[in-house]
Amino acid sequence: MKIYTIIGGVNGTGKSSLTGVLKAQTNDLGRIIDVDKITAENGGSAIQGGKIALERIRECLDKGLSFTQETTLSGRKTELTAQEARERGYSIRLYYVGLDSAEECLQRIENRVAHGGHNIREEDVLRRFAGRWEAVAKVLPYCDEAHFFDNYNGFVEVAEYVNGELITKGSRLPAWVEELQAFLQ
Repeated sequence: MKIYTIIGGVNGTGKSSLTGVLKAQTNDLGRIIDVDKITAENGGSAIQGGKIALERIRECLDKGLSFTQETTLSGRKTELTAQEARERGYSIRLYYVGLDSAEECLQRIENRVAHGGHNIREEDVLRRFAGRWEAVAKVLPYCDEAHFFDNYNGFVEVAEYVNGELITKGSRLPAWVEELQAFLQ
């Protein structure tokens, strides 16, 4: 079975860390396409990293290979990729990782930079945070399954999207899940 896995979330929420957790739990992620890692491996040019990531996605689609993409879901590219993957017979799943505030995202990015990681402009984080539910809503119709993880203190699955409905899990719901639930209604 061909699987397109989307690991989504605003910058700083922990997409790469969640990818690491998922790699330890499953063997069906296929080729992992992380534009930040590609950028770092190719001299730090975000434009070059983005081009290489798009080439790798295209190669996977053309060859019918399973692949995983880490993305903020901003823009239309992930939606278009999901649409094409659906047309090509892929099973599509979304793992979304969230935090309650843009400030938490910015603090985590600041910490990452302090430890030698890459920075993201504050205005980009704020814009992506403000538009995150619209971005999620654009890809959900293509997903066979969607799982939502809170990363306040480690990854905890707090909801899943099944048959057009967000089903919450556990007794403690983060504020962002309540916001998503209200947005999707």
